[in-house]
Amino acid sequence: MVDWDVYLVTQASLSAGRATDEIVADAIDGGVGVVQLREKDRTARERYELGRELRELTREAGVTFVVNDRIDLAQAIDADGVHLGDDDLPVSVARDLLGDDAVIGRSVSTVEDAEAAAAAGADYLGVGAVFATGSKDDIDDEEYAVGTDRVAAIAEAVDIPFVGIGGVTAENATEVVEAGADGVAVITEITKAGDPTAATEALQRAVERGR
Repeated sequence: MVDWDVYLVTQASLSAGRATDEIVADAIDGGVGVVQLREKDRTARERYELGRELRELTREAGVTFVVNDRIDLAQAIDADGVHLGDDDLPVSVARDLLGDDAVIGRSVSTVEDAEAAAAAGADYLGVGAVFATGSKDDIDDEEYAVGTDRVAAIAEAVDIPFVGIGGVTAENATEVVEAGADGVAVITEITKAGDPTAATEALQRAVERGR
């Protein structure tokens, strides 16, 4: 059973100079439910080495561990699954390669894409950007934020779990869950926090309030 409440996406370049494995360990102490290996500016070898470390940390803690984009890397480090975007291989291909037990996610921003991903066999969705965010170059302006109304529309349209991502903080996570998300996904709210454990706990409390 996957705990969707708080979902951490790793990115060393957004981690205030701290090591990703240390941040993940702190987030695990705070009760994080899912960790996604992102690290887009690292080489495949570097992601593989880091992924092996994170796989051990998450396995020991019983935390779900997925890899961003790379099905081959997910296989190589025995991750629980993969999270796919518009430019990645289709959900059906990931399922064929990783098997029935793999956790396969899909990034979406519209009701139509959410319905298509669910029909294709995705286990969960990442919906966003809910709010404006600086974590991705292409969605750092308000015009790209889908808002909580879109979250609510997707909650009505699909039956699979989903997390709201993009500009989510402990201050606005409650409204994302109130709109229908099963949890929230963040990068900098945890990675840049002075205390990642406390930041994770604060997000958890915000999610619980949203229910």
